[in-house]
Amino acid sequence: MDDLAKAVPLFSGSKGNSYYIGSGGSGVLIDAGKNCKQIELAMALNGIDMKQIRAIFITHEHIDHCSAVRVLAKKYGLDVYASAGTLNALESSGKLDPQTKTHVIETETAVGDMLISRINTPHDAAESCCYRVVTSDGKAALIATDMGIMTDGVRMAASESDFVVLESNHDIDMLRTGPYPYLLKRRILSDRGHLSNEACAAELVELVSCGTLRLMLGHLSEQNNTPELALRTAVCELERAGMKYKSDFTLDVAPSVACVKSVIY
Repeated sequence: MDDLAKAVPLFSGSKGNSYYIGSGGSGVLIDAGKNCKQIELAMALNGIDMKQIRAIFITHEHIDHCSAVRVLAKKYGLDVYASAGTLNALESSGKLDPQTKTHVIETETAVGDMLISRINTPHDAAESCCYRVVTSDGKAALIATDMGIMTDGVRMAASESDFVVLESNHDIDMLRTGPYPYLLKRRILSDRGHLSNEACAAELVELVSCGTLRLMLGHLSEQNNTPELALRTAVCELERAGMKYKSDFTLDVAPSVACVKSVIY
């Protein structure tokens, strides 16, 4: 089982994001947006030793993606990878220990027998991105959240992946009528905000049409969405396009709390 490509959504949502992707007993963390103990617990629940982590890749400097990176990197001696803009933002705000070894990822880099590619994303951060990880068995997973619009680069990376986590952040009506202040609503709905359920669902139809059949919804808002609504919106759009849920494709929602959940792809 360890030899198979595996993606483990440790946490996903407005209060913290972190994913483990690996095979053959080693892997990488994409983001570390909970505290160290919570990430250790989520890893243990899924039967993964912390020593299997080879590096941490940070998508951007918002706290729900990097809150544990300083402690995790120092405790386990892990290198940290990110864009130059993100690393600068992390370092200037004290989110990285000065002794931690950091690397700027421009396009792609190898960590052990894995190849990790960076794809830029439109988000209100210094230099945000998402990551595609190719594991030792040649399988590819893409974790793509925190973007106001879908770009051609992310779309291409998704179509070339075996497993994709795509942001389904909010229901537009819930957001517009909800308690958030106007400026925050406008930011979320902007091209540098977050993908809605509807926008995500439309992209999933194209992905399944291209042959990417292992899918997961990520980064759901606790205020402006529910797992049931996000899943229903996506499934309805896919079935409207003639694709059968659990037959032609698999689709799940990444958890917001630590639990046993992994995807073999």
